[in-house]
Amino acid sequence: MNRRLTSVLASVTFGLAVLSGLAFLGKGASHMLDDGAVCVETGFWANARLSSDGLPVAKGVEASGSLTRLCQESPSVGQRAADLGSGLPWLLFGAIALLLFSRLLTTVLKKGPFTEPVARQLTTLGWVVAAGTPLAGLVVGWSQSWLVGSMAPVVGSGPTVAGPLVLVFAGLAGVILGRIMRDGVRMREDLEGTV
Repeated sequence: MNRRLTSVLASVTFGLAVLSGLAFLGKGASHMLDDGAVCVETGFWANARLSSDGLPVAKGVEASGSLTRLCQESPSVGQRAADLGSGLPWLLFGAIALLLFSRLLTTVLKKGPFTEPVARQLTTLGWVVAAGTPLAGLVVGWSQSWLVGSMAPVVGSGPTVAGPLVLVFAGLAGVILGRIMRDGVRMREDLEGTV
């Protein structure tokens, strides 16, 4: 095991966790104190035909849009909270996951790679990533959906999941590897006890 590389990686991930946490707090505080407009993008009108009035297109050209940007001047408290909900969950999720990964690497340095504490922390990290990814995605997606619905009632709102759900598979792989490591540690301890 390369102790120097593991030590550097543990320090870097801890620093990134702290930066994500500070970004979470800073963005939350600045958004709540900001009195500007709240904006959100929606694909509800994707590929809708736009009128050529006022658009700089040549005769016979059809224009369509993919994303529509909606902005609300003097937003309500609910709209401002939904705007926060569309950005902050991923920062919080990243800070927690990086902090757990840093703790895992620190435990590897202190106890060794194939030990019970490392297996337990790997399983915990896996469950946090597997469960936290869809949870953060649900909060972000539903916040954006509600915000769009509050600005354009015709669109409506409802539960929506946004973000990279492929991380669920990485989390489940961490859970499985943690269980395999735990069984391997127990088998090694049993073998050492019989010798």
